[in-house]
Amino acid sequence: MNTVKTIFLKDIQDNIQVKTLIQKADDNLGTLGYTEHGFRHCRLTGNAARRLLLELGVDQREAELAGIAGYLHDIGNVMGRREHDVAGGIIALQILQEMGMPLTEAADVAAAIGNHDEEEGRVVNRITAALILADKSDVHRSRVRNRDRSTFDIHDRVNYAVEESRLNICPDQKTISLDLRIDKSISQVMEYFEIFLSRMIMCRRAASFLETRFALKINEVDLL
Repeated sequence: MNTVKTIFLKDIQDNIQVKTLIQKADDNLGTLGYTEHGFRHCRLTGNAARRLLLELGVDQREAELAGIAGYLHDIGNVMGRREHDVAGGIIALQILQEMGMPLTEAADVAAAIGNHDEEEGRVVNRITAALILADKSDVHRSRVRNRDRSTFDIHDRVNYAVEESRLNICPDQKTISLDLRIDKSISQVMEYFEIFLSRMIMCRRAASFLETRFALKINEVDLL
């Protein structure tokens, strides 16, 4: 039986199993033509999820668990894109228990990962809410793998058009805002909503769970 330990985000990032599975998962998605879901996206999502809860005044340990969930959330892509959220939750639960994380904490992290996808996911705790907001806010041209702009599909165009993406937390105003700067010569704002509307609806639900309001601003214009 493993000794119970306090596991931190840094421990997850250094874990060889985690490193291998994230790399393999991203390789699989690259072969299928998806945007980047590798270490860059994992680090950004984990750090953003942890920062979000800390800035809202949530307990530091819960914020650390949100960071861990954010870093691990796409690990299930190693099994395939379909239901990667559920697969990721199962994989994460096993790894975290092997590392010695208390089962109650590991279960919360697994639940967040298993509920982060917009098709079936539901906000079940604050860790889930933070993960959803952090994950869905990562839209940026650095995620586009395809270097031939003449062959871009709509996902490539929308991501490549985003020159800057910031997730801003305003505790006093109880607002979580996604601020984007888009090059409209590459993709129009309507295309963003065409592929990301369900994600923005999920972000609104996540923000509401945290007793805040979700706002979307594109090129300094309030859209949500």
